Amino acid sequence: MTGTRRVAVAADSPFGLGNLPYGVFAPPGGEYRIGVRYGDDVVDLAVLLDDSTFVRSTLNDFLARGPRHWREVRERVRELLTGPLPETAVHPVADVRLKLPVAVGDYVDFYASIDHATNLGRLLRPDGDPLLPNWRHLPVGYHGRAGTVVVSGTDVIRPRGQLRTASGTPEFGPTRRLDIEAEVGFVVGVGSEPGRPIRTEEFPVHVFGVALVNDWSARDIQAWEYQPLGPFLGKSFATSLSAWVTPLAALTEARIPLPGQDPEPLPYLRERDAWGLDIDLTVRWNGVPVAHPPYRRMYWSPAQMLAHLTANGASVRPGDLYASGTVSGPERDQRGSLMELSWGGTEPVEVNGERRAFLEDGDEVVLTATAPGADGARIALGEVAGRVRPAR
Repeated sequence: MTGTRRVAVAADSPFGLGNLPYGVFAPPGGEYRIGVRYGDDVVDLAVLLDDSTFVRSTLNDFLARGPRHWREVRERVRELLTGPLPETAVHPVADVRLKLPVAVGDYVDFYASIDHATNLGRLLRPDGDPLLPNWRHLPVGYHGRAGTVVVSGTDVIRPRGQLRTASGTPEFGPTRRLDIEAEVGFVVGVGSEPGRPIRTEEFPVHVFGVALVNDWSARDIQAWEYQPLGPFLGKSFATSLSAWVTPLAALTEARIPLPGQDPEPLPYLRERDAWGLDIDLTVRWNGVPVAHPPYRRMYWSPAQMLAHLTANGASVRPGDLYASGTVSGPERDQRGSLMELSWGGTEPVEVNGERRAFLEDGDEVVLTATAPGADGARIALGEVAGRVRPAR
């Protein structure tokens, strides 16, 4: 007979009852299934809820069920976690295998931080206005490569591509300016119909939750190729996604007003109650904290990004991912990319006694984040880790 036990989680745990992020895991010797993280354990929802629909290798089917179902499941799980749990439902996080939580059909990357856009503008156009004329009128973005979105912990192979030389002609080889971008991603739940834009007020109907993203970038490949069409091979080789998706319901206390938008956006981007999220990120480079980007300073809101993404009639599907673009602040230690931190390589960062500008083979970058939760507690978003391996 299967026994039961209570799971003790500290009151200040960043993965307590107020959080409960969703992921896809496999216990030792078992098949993949959906669970929630609770403290240092993963709770198997198929066993806890006696529901075989949670024996799935992605969250997509669950996401498609919509907000009412998400709410009912969350409330039931929170209720059951306060009592004894079936022993077979509880697995230490350290013992399970985690995979990409969603099957990403489409991936869009935005450029929504005014501090990041200003920094890059000053680096790339030192004699001009750092913000291009369109920047304050629309959330600038590009369509990324969904097939190379990988789960946290996956190694990143140094990409190869065309690099500009001193003579002005290109050569082909491994990037010398491998970079990271600390971002916040939004996971679509309910899809939309082609030809029907999503209004800003419909955001909570269509978006399930939030997950950290590292959008790796090869700055030298990007610099040669991006004009006139934008990012391509300099971005498409890898985008790392957290194994855990934090539901929007866990981030109620993190909602804050936007810093302000001038000029007023066009009608389709306006919100009755425009809000952002008070999320604090940390970037660790080979174990050393080098930056603390503040998401609270983002210019464009999550709802505005979704509205713009679909404004031309483009549709979204369960599991689609869109990300904020690099999160940065006005101070040097708030910059969410190495391009900004090292100011294009001219101001190296000290990492374990070495002065560094961009990533070398063997380097590991880990992104973490926390946000206000209920009763003054902090909740954690699942980390994103990746180690650089040599070019093939």
